[in-house]
Amino acid sequence: MRLSDLKPGETGVITKILGHGAFRKRVMEMGFVKGREVTMILNAPLQDPVKYSLMGYEVSLRRAEAQLIETVPVEEWEKHIEDKLHIDIETGEPDGSSVSKDKIINIALVGNPNCGKTSLFNIVSGAHEHVGNYAGVTVGAKAGTMKYKGYLFNVVDLPGTYSLSAYSPEELYVMRYLREETPDIIVNVVVASNLERNLYLTSELIDMNRSMVIALNMYDELEKSKSVLEYEQLGKMLGVPVVPTKAYSGWGIDKLLDTIIEVYELKSPDTRHIHIKMRPEVEDGVRTLVDSFKQDHTLSPKFSPRYLAIKMLEKDPEVERMLKDYSNYKIWCDIRDKANKKIEERLGDDANAIIASEKYGFIQGALAETFQNGEESSEKSTKIIDTFVTNKLFGFPIFLLVMWLMFWTTFQIGSYPMEWIESFVSWLSSEIGEYMADGPFKDLLLDGIIGGVGGVIVFLPNILILYAFISFMEDSGYMARVAFIMDKLMHKMGLHGKSFIPLVMGFGCNVPAIMSTRIIESQSSRLITILINPFISCSARIPIYVLLCGAFFPHYGAWVFTGLYVLGIIVAVLTAKMLRKFWFKADETPFVMELPPYRIPTAKATIRNMWSKAKQYLQKMGGIILVASVIIWALSYFPHYGIDDVPQNFYEKTVAEMPESTLDSYSQDELAEIIANEYQQENSIIGNIGKFVQPVMEPMDFGWKTCCSLLAGCAAKEVVVSTLGVLYVGDDDAELLADRLNTPSKTTGIPPFTPAIAIAFMVFVLLYFPCIASVVAVVKETGSWKYGLFTILYNTLLAWILSFISYRISLLVF
Repeated sequence: MRLSDLKPGETGVITKILGHGAFRKRVMEMGFVKGREVTMILNAPLQDPVKYSLMGYEVSLRRAEAQLIETVPVEEWEKHIEDKLHIDIETGEPDGSSVSKDKIINIALVGNPNCGKTSLFNIVSGAHEHVGNYAGVTVGAKAGTMKYKGYLFNVVDLPGTYSLSAYSPEELYVMRYLREETPDIIVNVVVASNLERNLYLTSELIDMNRSMVIALNMYDELEKSKSVLEYEQLGKMLGVPVVPTKAYSGWGIDKLLDTIIEVYELKSPDTRHIHIKMRPEVEDGVRTLVDSFKQDHTLSPKFSPRYLAIKMLEKDPEVERMLKDYSNYKIWCDIRDKANKKIEERLGDDANAIIASEKYGFIQGALAETFQNGEESSEKSTKIIDTFVTNKLFGFPIFLLVMWLMFWTTFQIGSYPMEWIESFVSWLSSEIGEYMADGPFKDLLLDGIIGGVGGVIVFLPNILILYAFISFMEDSGYMARVAFIMDKLMHKMGLHGKSFIPLVMGFGCNVPAIMSTRIIESQSSRLITILINPFISCSARIPIYVLLCGAFFPHYGAWVFTGLYVLGIIVAVLTAKMLRKFWFKADETPFVMELPPYRIPTAKATIRNMWSKAKQYLQKMGGIILVASVIIWALSYFPHYGIDDVPQNFYEKTVAEMPESTLDSYSQDELAEIIANEYQQENSIIGNIGKFVQPVMEPMDFGWKTCCSLLAGCAAKEVVVSTLGVLYVGDDDAELLADRLNTPSKTTGIPPFTPAIAIAFMVFVLLYFPCIASVVAVVKETGSWKYGLFTILYNTLLAWILSFISYRISLLVF
């Protein structure tokens, strides 16, 4: 019987893992080993993937992958198998190579995804990194420092990893960091309520023979379940001090830091190096390899010989790459092949499966002596919630409702604080305009700085609301469920289920979203996800949408918002299918993803995340947007022309084209000033640039000022609004930008924007080339400038086509 044959609520015992390569290694690391009970929970809304429960946590697999796992009913297994719990420990010599007597301690935080490493890092270092309740938030090492009791702690938060194998970018990164940087202390962060699965990584760190402390994080969840863990006894058995912590609140952190100092100073009574003994056939192969390694004095001492030997038996590609340049590599391969052949002949399975099974057996035995399971209230709550959010009837409607609510709240609720900031900016502009003497500096301050930066800062509340929603979905665990219910659709698009997480993160900012694609094991799916991510409407585009929706669609703003986001998703989907069909081969990478229990996000964590985003936004206001606004103002101000510099033919031509309402409303002197301002803008540096580009955008009736704003958006999409503010409001300080875009020009009688132009403009902004930071991220993450060039050219061409179509359709509607 295969795992895929189990019905909801049925339990089977794993007898064999079929398949090969990364899939087989990954599922064994996550606990799918011989003798393990697995319960089928439910199907995704589209019947694929399937959620299973084992070792106290939940994981999703596609049906095709579950088909590769053989199981038998529990009753049948109990008839033919003996109890194999065991604890077999061999004490080794402590490794003192990393001991230093100075007052600087280099610490590496290592743990499974979603174990609370980044929360711990934030508490210890005072940093404000993003924390999310799903795998893959930390996509690179983050460094911080703190002083404690006369010591300087250099803390590095490494990506979450289930093991130290080289089958994913995170695992490879962690392995290389631990090898090359050799931190003084490894802090292994484990989830107190899910010890059995988390301690597999601990067993591999023990093999490495490094100074280590275990942070037993989320200890409150273990207490709530009424479970009891003799963690001090567990620490003695593992040879590693264990310290309970609650990283979200800071409880237990001082004790953790004190223990780190004790281990660093070699004063911890619980510290000793152990060998996790395995089957004699495995130990024989390990011992022979270790003896051979020790004879080669050129072998790097940064990894223990036992760790290298075990990884060699597992045919780990990174260890193979490390050792292949040594002269004895062929001898080691021969030893490995003979040992593996002996293991398979005598034990009936390969070294990978046997080693994983033995380590889980050791962990199970250790917990049998130190852990008493209690109530599982959090597990019950998770099952109740999942009954609705992953249900085939309610799953998708709930997700769509959450997304619509996010956009509605961003637009409607955000409009109130937006109006307050807008009123303040208007008041400040009028006060400065009244009391300052006329001159270039006044023009710079009013038209450049306040007109540019002030026109963008009003959208800060909208962006904070958007990030509050995204933060809640991530911290609560709902984001992982979204990936679960979307996997089958993503698979049909030619993507991986995990691709959905970076795409949703793209609603916040495309740059970290592109970086977060490192959680995707498949190289082709990762590249496709990177290339389509710029089509996901980031928060930098929100000021443009809010501005134009407020001016032209005040009663339908939420629907226009939703329509734009949906359009971006549709374009991303079609592009992904095209890339998969014509550029990349079919992706057969398995979908194996932990589904963490639901957790109520703390107000502190949400506010910290919102403040972090607000600070980034304000820094952008005082940085790139301020500089860009000043540059745009300067380009529109120089060369500077006065009333006397306007040619007579330009004056007469403009007067002839002016509407009667303008001629009747202004005196001759006021008309001369209006015409001079028009001549100034048209003949400025930026005016010439805009008129050069305008013919390309003429089919959508984009004016030259509109074209200039699109060009300025290459720096940051918010600069589009600040550029419009400089160019359109600069000639009339009393009018707000939204009113100005909707008001007929004094010289032509035609408003700069109409509803049709607004729709076409927003579609173009949604799709055209991303900001410079996103292009750089694409190049960096793909390793090729060709992908960056593809993003610029393909996205812009697509934006022009769909913008033109949108404009023509809108003309029929409006």
